[in-house]
Amino acid sequence: MFLLRREGRERTTPIGALHQAVTRWGEAERSSSGNAVRRWLDGVAYLDVQARTYADFWTRHNEKALAADGPLWVVLGDSTAQGLGASSPLHGYVGQVLNALRRTGRPWRVVNLSRSGAQTLHVLDDQLPLIEGLGADLVTCGIGSNDILATPPKRFRTHLRQVIERLPSSSVMMDLTVPDRFWTIGGVCSPYVANINDLINTTATDRGLPVAQVSRHARPPWRGLLAPDSFHPNNLGYRHHADALLAALPATIAQH
Repeated sequence: MFLLRREGRERTTPIGALHQAVTRWGEAERSSSGNAVRRWLDGVAYLDVQARTYADFWTRHNEKALAADGPLWVVLGDSTAQGLGASSPLHGYVGQVLNALRRTGRPWRVVNLSRSGAQTLHVLDDQLPLIEGLGADLVTCGIGSNDILATPPKRFRTHLRQVIERLPSSSVMMDLTVPDRFWTIGGVCSPYVANINDLINTTATDRGLPVAQVSRHARPPWRGLLAPDSFHPNNLGYRHHADALLAALPATIAQH
């Protein structure tokens, strides 16, 4: 189970809630799927270690990026921005997009302010304030997956609007992967997530911000796209996130 530690408190994230749900399902089906459940638990433990090591990597990376020169990209978000599930932090969508930006010939830097387990409130309280004074040329934000099961819908929508309204004008918002055919809970959550994506698109468009349509790029079938925890993307899965973000970048950034 992933726990988010903040100001001395521990909260079970929606990732933890989903893990609990699948564990209960596994107990009910133990006779036919015991080995699969054990493999899944091993995958969860593996990504729990990744969460710590990847956070340490980005802390060190950020320090070097801030000391360097070149156009600056600042990333806001949760574990997907950290690259959890990929074979290395730089094989997540952030690393893949950074490579593409550098192929334009400009020495792009990235400062990754994301945190595993982050929700919209944490972007508002902890991540957005850190942007001030950085002089970012590009800001991207992908947040909300951890709010789906943990934040009451009205509060979730309010926080999401506040995030989008406070983003700099140089920002790109990312929508959420719709969990269609994703575990047994996916069919129940999909209409709600699609509705949240409508909110993201409407609010961002009203502000004149582009939206990276992750929901159109990352779609079933999921086989071959997921990490060992069967939740986060793997390298190939993050390729779809990267493609969505690259397609949404303003031409002034993508072509220079």
